[in-house]
Amino acid sequence: MACFIIPAAEAAVVTAVRLIAEQKNKTYSVTKVNPEQELAKKETVLYKTRWLTNLLWGGSALLAFEHVWHGEVTPWFPFLTAMKDPDSMAEMLHEMGTNGVGMALLVTAVWAGMVLISHIRNRKYQHEVHVS
Repeated sequence: MACFIIPAAEAAVVTAVRLIAEQKNKTYSVTKVNPEQELAKKETVLYKTRWLTNLLWGGSALLAFEHVWHGEVTPWFPFLTAMKDPDSMAEMLHEMGTNGVGMALLVTAVWAGMVLISHIRNRKYQHEVHVS
């Protein structure tokens, strides 16, 4: 019913934190200085949070579309059909607490795995470049 709200909320928070951190660091410039500096920039976790926000926003959009398709989300107030009835509202909150949180945690775990694999591959690449 409304499980897409939790990953969307996480995406909004992560996007806001990333944008604030980028403003504070000012390390992300449009001009490329040298390839090694670009590689070092791309290795930072802050840079890779873009992956997480893309995964969360994309998944939330697909889930929202699916809920619109099934008539669970409407373009008029109260927007979520489950909010009309207190029993349905309790079911919706339970779904958000179980399915929504579970999906957000799973997407974040997959992102953490992607970051770990990327880190290992970059280390291997740097080692091969320095050895040869």
